[in-house]
Amino acid sequence: MSTVRTQDLLENFNLTLVAGKDGIHREIFSSDLSRPGMELTGYFKYYPKERLQLIGQTEMNFFLDLTEEEQRDRVRRLCTDVTPGIVISRGMEIPEVIIEAANESGVPILHSPRKTTRVISRLTNYLEAKFAPTTAIHGVLVDINGVGVLITGQSGVGKSETALELVKRGHRLVADDNVEIRQEDYDTLIGSAPPLIEHLLEIRGVGIINIMTLFGAGAVRSQKKISYIVNLEIWDEKKQYDRLGLDEERLKIMDVELPKITIPVRPGRNLAVIIEVAAMNFRLKKMGFNAAEEFSDRLTTMIEQEREV
Repeated sequence: MSTVRTQDLLENFNLTLVAGKDGIHREIFSSDLSRPGMELTGYFKYYPKERLQLIGQTEMNFFLDLTEEEQRDRVRRLCTDVTPGIVISRGMEIPEVIIEAANESGVPILHSPRKTTRVISRLTNYLEAKFAPTTAIHGVLVDINGVGVLITGQSGVGKSETALELVKRGHRLVADDNVEIRQEDYDTLIGSAPPLIEHLLEIRGVGIINIMTLFGAGAVRSQKKISYIVNLEIWDEKKQYDRLGLDEERLKIMDVELPKITIPVRPGRNLAVIIEVAAMNFRLKKMGFNAAEEFSDRLTTMIEQEREV
């Protein structure tokens, strides 16, 4: 999990530091934002002081209706020693009492010209991405016609060579050898490459090649949502492989279960074409077209007709 500080918000968003510059290195521990409406009325029993606070037009208008003494009391209690910052949206004018309290307590006041809902949405998405749980998997991630396909298998089975062929066929490489995965929300996995090996592909006998240099910027992606897993394994004559596609295997990565297929590898099989077709077939299934179920229905109908005759 990344460490996020108030300074990072200033560097990544259209925010202006108005006061409390001594606290810009305070750490943010939660992706949740707080709009201190109840607190401005004087009720601080459940005040989430460790969260980033956001004051919109409603909160500001209420604050301005308070007496001068109440304003000083509320802002003093809002600015604690652990509060990472207070964001004021809509480009509203900031009262001097807030600036004075922020400078005394070292709580950064960040000014945004954007609407409150837009500020909440962008800050929440940024913080959730930073705080998302992460893991790493040995494999190759490729974007095939919009489907993020994670290719796994034992070392030397041909994952990188298959990825190279897929890139030549117009698809895009995300990561080779080591795929860093973060879980965003409860059902979304985003894969990317470690900075050290980004855009690089290792081919045994050739060495390290730079996909972006060889094939152009359109052949790579920095990250991609993982939707499908293809596991490559050496063909085992004793093992029964799925020939119809009715059996749905799933693999759990962190808290997310993803559909998975196993493709046996032996000389003569064009793995790139097989994986490309598998990805397109996966898209068709998501759209409601399942060739395996259609074939099964046809077969059942034919058997019933034969019985009637």
